[in-house]
Amino acid sequence: MTIKKIELLTSMILLVGITACGGGEGSPSTPPGATSTESAATETTSDANLITAAEITLGEVDPGMVEKGKTTYDVKCQACHSTGPNRVVGPGWKGITERRKPEWIMNMILNIDAMLESDPEAQKGLEECLVRMPNQGLSNEEGRQVLEYMRTL
Repeated sequence: MTIKKIELLTSMILLVGITACGGGEGSPSTPPGATSTESAATETTSDANLITAAEITLGEVDPGMVEKGKTTYDVKCQACHSTGPNRVVGPGWKGITERRKPEWIMNMILNIDAMLESDPEAQKGLEECLVRMPNQGLSNEEGRQVLEYMRTL
């Protein structure tokens, strides 16, 4: 296969992935480490500001956050991700919190472009799935809710 054909195929797969999973540009997001009340300023998270372990505190599973995270999954994630172990377009989520650290998961949810540029595991996932995950434009709070939902799978 020639490089031109590979580039064309990659572009077509990317277009299908973006169309299937939707975008989310322009949605406000909470800066890393900010609380939900601080997010009222609607600043967007910069790809350069990756979330660190120190910015995430996990305690008991919060049922309210789980419910909101499931709603986000139903609207923005289920077209590409299953809640089981099987891959759809992207990987299945079952057991993801046992395989990946919370900050890695949050960065894949909120800072996908930076992760694909710098993280070897994210790059490996792209090679396996062949479709770049679109930025869904979630706030840090919404990303944290999705993480909380993932913890129940």
